[in-house]
Amino acid sequence: MPKSVASYYPPTSVSALCKCRAFTLIELLVVIAIIAVLAAILFPVFAQARERARQVACVSNMRQLSLAVSMYAQDYDDTLPPSTNYGLPNGVSEKVWCSLIQPYVKNTGIFLCPSANGAFFASNWSLRGYGSIGYTGQAEIDPAGVDGFTTVAPLPLIEESARTVLFADTANAIYPNPIGKYRGYVFDPCHGTPNSTDPRLGTPLVADRDLVQELNHLPPGRLKPVFARHLATGRNNGLATIIFADGHVKAYTAAFIQAQERGANLIWRFRGCPNVE
Repeated sequence: MPKSVASYYPPTSVSALCKCRAFTLIELLVVIAIIAVLAAILFPVFAQARERARQVACVSNMRQLSLAVSMYAQDYDDTLPPSTNYGLPNGVSEKVWCSLIQPYVKNTGIFLCPSANGAFFASNWSLRGYGSIGYTGQAEIDPAGVDGFTTVAPLPLIEESARTVLFADTANAIYPNPIGKYRGYVFDPCHGTPNSTDPRLGTPLVADRDLVQELNHLPPGRLKPVFARHLATGRNNGLATIIFADGHVKAYTAAFIQAQERGANLIWRFRGCPNVE
């Protein structure tokens, strides 16, 4: 009689099958180690890619703000919107620049940088510290001449628009926590590092660390820094996004900004510095 098909194959016990298909402990540990190494390599890359995407969104928002400033200037005899109007009481929303150009933007989300944790639209004086995109303090106005210039900033004062900074990343308080000394809606070039060769190149306080917390002993008026938050390392290698008066954008490390003419060579103090302590 012909043999059955099963007779050609030797019987295999269940224990033998299990023994052939199982991983050894060493093999399992090797696989886990490989996965851990790949994760350690790829996770920082993913984090950097995510931060780059946020930075691009931040750049887009800041560009729209610069366009809104240009439209405001066209409507108001070629003058910049005041970054702060100290002639108005604190309860008036027009005291801060955000409310002045908001009609040209409509979407309040444009005023926020996606990389900033807990930022909020700084629509008035009481919310000013939650802003994460700062406008230059060179546009401040104080009719009494105590906290700023006595007149608005005319555009013809900006002689080199491609080098003159209008917007930059700033440190923000975490909404809805108390503001403390945060001044996220504006940065002040006049309370930073002067330049003996060209006074216009004097820089604001700038770092890729939160200087408002780090220099908390200073009065609030002196704590209006630029915050190089993008890809920050704590060693001033982080990037600050800068929007210039001609509308173009560029990112600089905090260290490059601090180097002044030996680095970024930017014009911050296009109006000089009144009442600097």
